[in-house]
Order: sequence, then C-alpha cells, then structure tokens
Amino acid sequence: MKTYNVNVIDANHMEINGKVSHPLWEKAEVLKDFSSPWNSEEVESIEFRALHDGTYLFVSYRVNDDSLHIDRTDDSKKSVDNSDRVELFLRSDKQLDPYYCLEIDPLARLQDFMARPNREFDYLWDWPKKDIAIKSHITSTSFSVEMAISIDALKRFSLIQNDGHIEAGIYRAKYNQQQNGQFKPTWITWVNPQTETPNFHTASSFGKLKLENFKLSKKV
Repeated sequence: MKTYNVNVIDANHMEINGKVSHPLWEKAEVLKDFSSPWNSEEVESIEFRALHDGTYLFVSYRVNDDSLHIDRTDDSKKSVDNSDRVELFLRSDKQLDPYYCLEIDPLARLQDFMARPNREFDYLWDWPKKDIAIKSHITSTSFSVEMAISIDALKRFSLIQNDGHIEAGIYRAKYNQQQNGQFKPTWITWVNPQTETPNFHTASSFGKLKLENFKLSKKV
C-alpha cells in the first residue's frame, strides 16, 4: 500500500484557519501524487498534508483551481455532492465494513456518511460534530480546506490500527462544464484503484497514513 507519514507535533499548538498558513504545516510532508486514471487531461496541482498531536489528526488540502463550481442551492449534502470538493475516506477493515466518507467543498460544507460494501450508503449518519472542525479559504486561483479530527473519534470507530496507522482514501472531484451546459466530474485520486471506470468505493483505492510515534494503548 502507498504510505504517507503523518508527522507528530506538540499538543495544543496547531490552529486551523482554512488557509494552510500556520507555521506548523511546514513540518508536514507534502503529498502531490494525484492523478485521474480515467482521464487523459493533466490534473491541476493538489497538495495534501497531515499532522497529529496525539489528540487530533490535522488534514489540509490546497487545490489549484481558477474555475470553481459550487452548487449554492442550500447547505444540504446534495449541494456538496454537486460541487467541486476534496474527500477523505477512512476504513475500519479491508472489507470496507464499514467505512466513513468525509467530502468537503470550498465553502467548508461537509457531506458525511457511513458506507458498507456494494455502495450501501447511510446519508442519515453524521460524523459527531464535537469530533471534527473544518475551515476553508478561496482565492482567485485556488481553494484550501483544513480539518481537525479527534483521535478519540478515530479510536471509537476502530480506524486506527495497533501500529498507529490509518487506512485512508484521498480524493478530489473537479466539475467541468460540458458543451451542453451540464457539469461533469473528473475523479482524482492518490491511489489508482485499477478499475475500468471511476470508483473510490473499493478497497484498492485506499492507502496508509502512518502516525509518527503513535501506538494504541492496550486495554486493561
């Protein structure tokens, strides 16, 4: 599996503002290894970073894009689903039973749901609001998203393995206007799932986030 190392930082020092501007982000590895295996067009630059302080997993995306498509109908999950966005899927096991999907648009709106194999999606499920914070920022040429996800929630959902790694899918959906005026998404991923058609909802699209100096405490 592809592996990204999540470096550790001192607790209570990180603050997210949506701009990926905090000095601590300089301690993170920069992941740029994204592609669209089902599309021949070149993918605009995407930078993913992650850090942890033992209490929170901090994740950021910085995406080059000067033609954002945002569905502003309302703040529903459906509007997010029709918008440019970044995505983070987290799985509890290789059987994807279950896995959790976090999809965030440039306005920091969240489409979250729990899923099981064969695209069984539970859109009524929500990631606990007390366990996640999201901020974003838009410029004329890009947008960025930051998340702080509590380690406690990752433990409760059995998403951290004994050796301190998390199995995750890191994705992007870019909507482009077609000649008929409709918008069609280009699907972009860190791990090529080797599928004939775009599919993030498969075990082969996941990689590994390895948390530095972190191990699950043994139950007494």
